[in-house]
Amino acid sequence: MVPPFVTPGSPPPAPPRPALSAILQATASAVRAVDQGRSLTDALAAVPAPLRPAVQAVSFHAMRQLGWAAAIGHQLVQRSPGPLFDALLRVSLALLRAAPGDTQQAHAASMPGMPVYAPHTVVNQAVTAAAGQRPLAAYKGLLNACLRRFLRERDALEAAISDDPEARWNHPAWWVDELRRVYPDQWQAVLDAANIPAPLTLRVNTRRAARDQVSQALQDAGIGSVPVGQSGLVLAQPRPVQQLPGFEEGWWSVQDAAAQLAAPLLAPRDGERVLDACAAPGGKTAHLLELADLDLLALDADAGRLARVEQNLDRLGLRGGRVAVAAADAADLDAWWDGKPFDAVLADVPCTASGIVRRHPDIRWLRRAPDIARTARLQARLVDALWRTVAPGGRLLYVTCSVFPAEGARQADAFARRHPDALRLAAPGQLLPVAIGATLQAQHDGFFYALFAKQS
Repeated sequence: MVPPFVTPGSPPPAPPRPALSAILQATASAVRAVDQGRSLTDALAAVPAPLRPAVQAVSFHAMRQLGWAAAIGHQLVQRSPGPLFDALLRVSLALLRAAPGDTQQAHAASMPGMPVYAPHTVVNQAVTAAAGQRPLAAYKGLLNACLRRFLRERDALEAAISDDPEARWNHPAWWVDELRRVYPDQWQAVLDAANIPAPLTLRVNTRRAARDQVSQALQDAGIGSVPVGQSGLVLAQPRPVQQLPGFEEGWWSVQDAAAQLAAPLLAPRDGERVLDACAAPGGKTAHLLELADLDLLALDADAGRLARVEQNLDRLGLRGGRVAVAAADAADLDAWWDGKPFDAVLADVPCTASGIVRRHPDIRWLRRAPDIARTARLQARLVDALWRTVAPGGRLLYVTCSVFPAEGARQADAFARRHPDALRLAAPGQLLPVAIGATLQAQHDGFFYALFAKQS
């Protein structure tokens, strides 16, 4: 029987919007997980599906305001009741910073799915969130007092933290110092760009669709887009990918404009034997196969993540008989290499991921200063091993999604010194993230590219 309030033939009513108190509870738990060293992606995977979109939006916002919120929180509570209380306080403060009347309201409202709540709603729902959790129930009065004090004394509280770099830039102080040292003229722009949500950029699979075809399909669905690069489209407003035309048909993949440079730089040619050495989740693997008919090996140390490579290739229709996927440490040649050299090697090596912070805002809080040197050592070990697999006259493209020179320019220079047979070819070098004031076409993540040819 059709309920009397539903018109026959009409779509079912939308599910009720989750209570803000439930969103705050789950977001505080996610922030606490990041405090403990877990990625936000893993933390969000544990959130119930009906809550997840809202919790992701609030969590991303909280990560982008975490330095400021932590500094304000320390002004409000000298002796904290515990880490979960701190997390809920920081999340609540981050939402209050985006409340109506705040100068950051427009910025917060521009975030995909980021709601803007009235201050009294945030305070009341935060107290409800505390009351609903046994470890926090005894401190709901303290939370209420802290948030109301912030609303009364905001100007004075913010003045007290004005010299705190973590509060100003919402990055760890060591990160700010390092960028200031290596980019004395650009460090502020790099930090600002990291706090602006990235656009959704697609790479058209030219084996299945033309860019104009995809653009028209998006337009017909009421979704604006602009072209970027050889086969990219940047959406005017992000949408869930499953809601975009052509997803199931394999017309496109999601890939940042800077990442879309990798496969064309390596310039694969039909019939070549190609290695994608650190392949997961498979975006660059797919792009290589879209450009040429290859004998390709997609290699990654994480067998679980390789499943995503296979899923992506299946959706895009790129799983031919000459495409293999294998799990192994790329530096351990005895574990996977058959001794037959490759014409081209894509070495998108592990790094701090400091160039993709606008897409993964928790990265800044997960990294530590020694991580730069640690990943640089790992990168050197990987590329030295991979160089042995390159055929004479072949090519190796070194790629990182980092903005730190130790993982980019300095690494490439050191590699060239260690290998006299490595001829440096034209490549973009360091691409710093661009966001504020840039057109959609000009926006991209932070990447580094160096291309080498092996001399005979």
